[in-house]
Amino acid sequence: MMKKKNITSENYLDRKPCRISGINWYADDKGLVTLEVENRGIFNRIAQKFFKKPEISYVHLDETGSFVWQLIDGSKSIIDLGEDVERKFGEAAMPLYERLMKYFCILDSYGFITWQ
Repeated sequence: MMKKKNITSENYLDRKPCRISGINWYADDKGLVTLEVENRGIFNRIAQKFFKKPEISYVHLDETGSFVWQLIDGSKSIIDLGEDVERKFGEAAMPLYERLMKYFCILDSYGFITWQ
C-alpha cells in the first residue's frame, strides 16, 4: 500500500519570505543587488586550498530580483511583493507569479531565505 502525501492547504503565494541574517549584501548606485555568500564547510575549505576556490562568492541579481530582494522583510507575502513588482515593471514582469515562485524556490534552495 502506498503512503499518501500530507498535502497542506497552504497557498504558496501567501507565504512570507524573510532574508537570512548571515548573508551580507549591498546595492550599487543603479539598485542592483550583490549577495556575498561565504563558502563554509570542509569541502569548501579543501576546494579553497587545492583549487583556489574563493572564500566568498558573489551572486549578482538582475533588476527585478534586486528590487524584490530589497523588499523582503518577513511581513510581505509573495502576493504583496508581486503587486509591488507589477507596479514598478508592469508588462515586463509577466508572467508575474510564475516568475516570482521560481525566484523564491531558487532563493530557498540556496538557503538565502526562510519563511515566516
